[in-house]
Amino acid sequence: MTLIVAHRGRHDQLRENTLAAFAAAREAGADAVELDVRRSADGVLVVHHDPVRDGRPIAATPRAELPGDVAELPDALRAAAPLPVNVEVKNLQEPDGAYDPSGEFARAVVAAVEGTPGRGPVFYSSFDLATCRDLARASADPVGWLLDVGELDATALERAADAGLAAVHPYVADVTAELVAAAHDRGLAVHVWTVNRAGDLERMFALGVDSVITDDVPSARVLRPDEGSARLA
Repeated sequence: MTLIVAHRGRHDQLRENTLAAFAAAREAGADAVELDVRRSADGVLVVHHDPVRDGRPIAATPRAELPGDVAELPDALRAAAPLPVNVEVKNLQEPDGAYDPSGEFARAVVAAVEGTPGRGPVFYSSFDLATCRDLARASADPVGWLLDVGELDATALERAADAGLAAVHPYVADVTAELVAAAHDRGLAVHVWTVNRAGDLERMFALGVDSVITDDVPSARVLRPDEGSARLA
């Protein structure tokens, strides 16, 4: 059975990546929650998708000056509990200049996760392959490489497997039966983003991907065949 992962919480009704959205995803019947983590100027791990909030780069803004609905990572993990959480580490070459090539950011995320009581299981992801490697070295929990549009191919699968990762996270339009089979043959789980349309949900369920990351948890629950078993990695 394919897992249903609430993309940034249940944000069809609530602001994305907030404590309320994570709690609502659980109440809506999601199997897991996805969130994005960044660092504030003073090194606090905060949950936000975009590099900028209210015109201010998060990486250049102290935690105390960010809006109150910007959650800290431990609080977000507890809000989603007991559900598993896909922690996407936003370590990217972005205009804010916050990219960390040292691995310190990845290690700080793992330390914060492992130091959070009352959370559910986690699995990590990042668009940056070097960050994925850093996460895999720092944690025994599964790590997946997020692939941008058009990046899912046999070479990407080989690179993910060679890096010791547990999964790939491709864009929905790039997923084919052949590539799902090839990933599974290499021991890689397939977690697909962002799967919202009914036809795409049905196609992913039929292909047997390991999870769909979706903005529409209720529709995914209606459309998912109730059979088989699911895995995080």
